Amino acid sequence: MIQVLPVTASEPEVVALLDALTSELAGAGYTADQTFGYTADQLQSANVYMVGAQVDGTLAGVGGLELQEGGAGELKRFFVTPERRGTGVADALLDALLEYARVNQLDRVRLETGDKQSAAIAFYRRHGFAEIPRFGPYVGSETSVCMQRPVGGA
Repeated sequence: MIQVLPVTASEPEVVALLDALTSELAGAGYTADQTFGYTADQLQSANVYMVGAQVDGTLAGVGGLELQEGGAGELKRFFVTPERRGTGVADALLDALLEYARVNQLDRVRLETGDKQSAAIAFYRRHGFAEIPRFGPYVGSETSVCMQRPVGGA
């Protein structure tokens, strides 16, 4: 059974998953200036709402949502351990973050992922996200793929 609960970015299990995400992106060939992930400190200072998914008492995934101006929220540091991918953990995390967006009366959720992250892009498409022009810090990044979906549904 998957249990999704709020977490803080400073918790050791959360830090370990954030580090695993950073390592996975580096292993995919992205340079430091092609990755835009927040550190644990940045997640906390930006007041990013973080959730974690536990399976059998072990943290299997994390994700965050940063409330931004103009009715937007941005997914941050969304990651599921490789052995739990395809088991519903990512779905549960995204559902919790979309509910948080609804409660906070956002009208859209957007994200940035890398152009080599084909499984992530396919996951987001299945959940109603569509590609949009690069925004904010991603405008000049040739490896960035930006996506968005309305909060109310796909």
